Amino acid sequence: MTSPAKSELGLVGVGDNVVDHYLDQGVYYPGGNALNVAVLAHRFGLPSAYIGILGDDEEGSHVRASILAEGLSDNYLRIARGETGKAKVTLVNGDRVFVHSNKGGIRKRLMLRMDQNDLDLIARLGHAHSSCFSYLEPELPRIRAIAQGLSFDFSTGREMTYLAAICPLVTLAFLSAAELSDTDTEAFIARVHSMGAPAVCVTQGERGAVFSTGTRTIRQGIAHAKLVDTMGAGDAFIAGFLATRINGASAEDALQHAATRAATACGWNGAFGHPHPAEAK
Repeated sequence: MTSPAKSELGLVGVGDNVVDHYLDQGVYYPGGNALNVAVLAHRFGLPSAYIGILGDDEEGSHVRASILAEGLSDNYLRIARGETGKAKVTLVNGDRVFVHSNKGGIRKRLMLRMDQNDLDLIARLGHAHSSCFSYLEPELPRIRAIAQGLSFDFSTGREMTYLAAICPLVTLAFLSAAELSDTDTEAFIARVHSMGAPAVCVTQGERGAVFSTGTRTIRQGIAHAKLVDTMGAGDAFIAGFLATRINGASAEDALQHAATRAATACGWNGAFGHPHPAEAK
């Protein structure tokens, strides 16, 4: 497939991909934060691409096929001998519960490194997104040097040494902290800002999300959802926010769009669909 047009601002997801094996359904779906955000941002109307490593197994072939089916290029994939990242999960009242993971499979052992084509793509689209599950930390300075924006999902991570190392390299930090009180959330956001992140967004499940620029805080409630599967809802929130914000929307409008997209994602199976029968292992 051809790469995105040179003149378009867009988003490049860089790093993690997995298959989520649903033990209760006997199927697996493609997933992983960086891949989910790239695919969903593309669904939401933003030119997007994905850079990552897949194993040469059946699961890797299915992830690649799913990427192509979503209209993204496979020009920036690496196929390596070994296992694709895999997570075993089950659903409990529509909420996904992680049971086991191979910690990224082959992509953890090899670790992704940027080449010139990757950097040219990021420079052309302008924005990149990665996560704490991508094993990409050594490459973040090179990405940040040529990207207009670099968002990063820390998930539920609170390790301060890690935050202090990564926050100065990103323009927007996403974190998940449903258990924190409002007061503790404000203190945590202030701490993340003090470590160098100019913008911070904390998602809090049923309590919505809090976005901060350091001088301004916006609280966003949730949108009504038909709950089928919460897998990828947080990634849909990120993708919805970035797709709208990169296209020039205000933070308020981007947050509302993100909440709506997260709710929509709760209504389908897997992070972005594409089920494949799974052998019991």
